[in-house]
Amino acid sequence: MRFTKVYAATASLVVALAAHQGAMAQTGDGDALMALDNGSLRSEIQMRFDAALAASNETGVVAADDTRYVWANEAKAQCGIALGYLKSGTKDPVSVGKCARAYDLMQDTTRRSPITPWSAGKVVDVSCDDPKLIFFPWNKAAPEGEEQIKATNEVISYVAQKAGPCQWNSFEVIGHADLSGTPAYNVKLAKERADYVTGLLETAVPGKTATSLSRGESEPRIPTEDGVREPGNRRVEIRGTR
Repeated sequence: MRFTKVYAATASLVVALAAHQGAMAQTGDGDALMALDNGSLRSEIQMRFDAALAASNETGVVAADDTRYVWANEAKAQCGIALGYLKSGTKDPVSVGKCARAYDLMQDTTRRSPITPWSAGKVVDVSCDDPKLIFFPWNKAAPEGEEQIKATNEVISYVAQKAGPCQWNSFEVIGHADLSGTPAYNVKLAKERADYVTGLLETAVPGKTATSLSRGESEPRIPTEDGVREPGNRRVEIRGTR
């Protein structure tokens, strides 16, 4: 299998993130939560933590090729931090805000990727033109933990199964990073992620060529301010070409 590794970074415009509207208990509005008394705030944060914990252990969420899993883990971590502060009677606006935002995005189906080849352990057929996504931990070039590794392997297996029916002769493997870290570092990290996935494809889909690309932080799926650690942006996109 021949792999051409191309080092590239492109620029793109960051668009504004639309605000999700609704009742305070459902939107995850951090400012509204901070206005609550400590007891009410603790109940709201505990509800979000419990929901995130349940989602992070749900098979369909873990295996799905969208950001529900990473947002569930982010909400679980940040809501846990907020609860820790509340035990000492302190409202921490940073963790409360991050807990609220992660929970909101975990719940918001409009932000989920339509690409879900693995749902509850079963393959769901998708368009051959849709990219297949693999997500990464912060500042890492390879998935970590049993669930992330399992989800990664399932995506690779799905690509291998679809290569024939979709008539893919080659692949573009495009690495991305979030906006934490410097642009130069993120180009390097995104390239390492793409190279990692390229190596997996070499074993899974022999006889096909692939191009390993880096977009760095220039093409976020979820636009954020500079410096923000965004789980949904730490990814590799696999695109089959004919």
